Amino acid sequence: MRIAFFSPMPPSKSGIADYSEALVQELSKRAQVEVFRSAEKRFDPSRFDACLYHVGNNPHHDFVYEAALRHPGFVVMHEANLHHLVAHLTILRDDWDAYVAECEYDGGQVALEFANRVRRLETGPDYEGVPMTRRLLNASKAVIVHSDFVARLTREQGFAGPIATIPHGAWLPAQTNPLAIRHELGLDESTPVIGAFGHIKPYKRIAESLRAFRRLVKLEPRARMILVGEPHPEFPVDQLIRTLGLRENVRLIGFARIEKFVEYMGACDIILNLRYPTVGETSGSLQRALGLGKAVIVSDVGSFSELSDEICLKVPPGAGEEDLIFEYLNVLVARPELARAMGSHARDWVAKECNWGAVADRYVEFMRDPVAFSVRPTSRSAAVEQVAVEASPPAPEVAKVAAPIEPEAIMTWVSPEGREYAETHKSRFVHTLEITPPGDESQSVLEMGAYMQITAPLKFQLGYGNVRGCYYGALGRVHHKSITSESGEVFECDIDLFDAEKDIFPYADASFDTVLCCELIEHLFADTMHMMSEINRILKPGGHLVLTTPNIGSLRSVSAILLGYHPSFFPAYIRPRKADEEAEARHNREYVPMEIQHLLTDSGFDMVRLETGEFLDAPHPEFGWVTHLLQRYNLGHDLRGDGIYAVARKAGPVKNRWPAWLYS
Repeated sequence: MRIAFFSPMPPSKSGIADYSEALVQELSKRAQVEVFRSAEKRFDPSRFDACLYHVGNNPHHDFVYEAALRHPGFVVMHEANLHHLVAHLTILRDDWDAYVAECEYDGGQVALEFANRVRRLETGPDYEGVPMTRRLLNASKAVIVHSDFVARLTREQGFAGPIATIPHGAWLPAQTNPLAIRHELGLDESTPVIGAFGHIKPYKRIAESLRAFRRLVKLEPRARMILVGEPHPEFPVDQLIRTLGLRENVRLIGFARIEKFVEYMGACDIILNLRYPTVGETSGSLQRALGLGKAVIVSDVGSFSELSDEICLKVPPGAGEEDLIFEYLNVLVARPELARAMGSHARDWVAKECNWGAVADRYVEFMRDPVAFSVRPTSRSAAVEQVAVEASPPAPEVAKVAAPIEPEAIMTWVSPEGREYAETHKSRFVHTLEITPPGDESQSVLEMGAYMQITAPLKFQLGYGNVRGCYYGALGRVHHKSITSESGEVFECDIDLFDAEKDIFPYADASFDTVLCCELIEHLFADTMHMMSEINRILKPGGHLVLTTPNIGSLRSVSAILLGYHPSFFPAYIRPRKADEEAEARHNREYVPMEIQHLLTDSGFDMVRLETGEFLDAPHPEFGWVTHLLQRYNLGHDLRGDGIYAVARKAGPVKNRWPAWLYS
């Protein structure tokens, strides 16, 4: 599919520019995308299957609006009002007649009378009552919105064509450094920090927030507020701060480039994202805050009212607004565990409903068949399900087997020379089998790096009819293995040899229902994504990958590095061996859970389960001080076990062969 993508792009000071940059990255993995970021680039619509226009209510979008009128296509209405944009295209180009005509076209006689009052300078051009969207909607083939609220307004404004409600994409930042920003601001880890982000304008309820914050400071003098964004020239926020006596407690940061903007947000405990009036705009700043796992307070209006009560607190504008803002701030500051729980729910919701990959999939599906997409039933449930790295309840289709795996079921197949190793690692073996989807006689499973320790239980405990193994070696060679259990049962299995980083695996496409890649990925030298791409290829659609590996973000690793030791689980080089002896594989790169999530997503998988646990059969109470340290500094202390356990479902082809987080 070839898509012409019209939108302002960074460094344009438009939230839609940041949105479009993120969306293009994902759309480009699914289609051929050519970006038009100004009116200067020549455009031939015959070269494209679809034209996608991102329209916002400011002058940055003038070329998008005009192109959408000339070449009808798919219009993304980021809000349900374009009055300021049309005023820029008419009044600021000294064409009052065009402005008056547009108002009359949009709203009839009442809007015409309003336009004439604007022309006589009796009032200013504003969006109340005259949304100025009718001409664009009448010229559009289909419309994309981010909320049911804007979808309803779009219908009320006369559009009868297909509409898709696609959630606003959200960022899940890899990491921020809140302690560094707090140090820069002269604040310690215990200081309650509240932030408001984006352009500092009156309709973002800044005055109401500052008055509520002044009341909070009387109860908690350590509390601080930061305002990050460009102040509106007609809103004297600095003077308001001084008048309220908050110069010591409120810092006006001003405009910050997006990287720093996100770092400031990461340093906050609570985010205020209030706005009234609204025309349905979805806040990119809000999406970033939710993706960062922050406790958020929003206005109970427009699209914000559709958010789940689990992920934010809502304040109706008007009477009692300031009181409720104060009460919410007070309870979140007094109960930081509640703020953290809200943030955790928010991040989980974002990961499921608003991740950019899922958003891009919906864009492509709608542009291919807008009629079929817009009539299908959709679910906008805000129920939080496990897809992110903060929580890991098992999905129903990967529930544990009916009969728990007993250690004896593994040990009965272990040879005498391997018993010592198996005894040490048997808790890991048991848990790996417990999270592996069970099979039946018709299904096939591949164990990569098979040492024959859990290979036989894949058949006798999990029920797979076809069990195969593979191991490092010369491509084309096959070792036939036969082992006998302590009770006399015989298990036979072929082990294929090849290099998982270089060779095409010796299996046809869609050969296996399940692949196990356990304690292997950390040994790879150069090209992990080659292996992941091949695993994707040989799995059947909807098939599962079970991946386990040491966790370099564990409590043990944090303890080691703070005490001056190497954090890796196995950093040692392997002693040289004789020429005729098989070389042991050292650990070349160990991972944290977040990287495993990125790896699986980039490889075309949906996360089903991601958790950590003891790597060896030994708890570590001696690392309690590390947990205390992480909690004190508001750093994540979940997913800190020695081993990473992941289950993922094949959702489609590989999305990113060379992810930037993994390859230089």
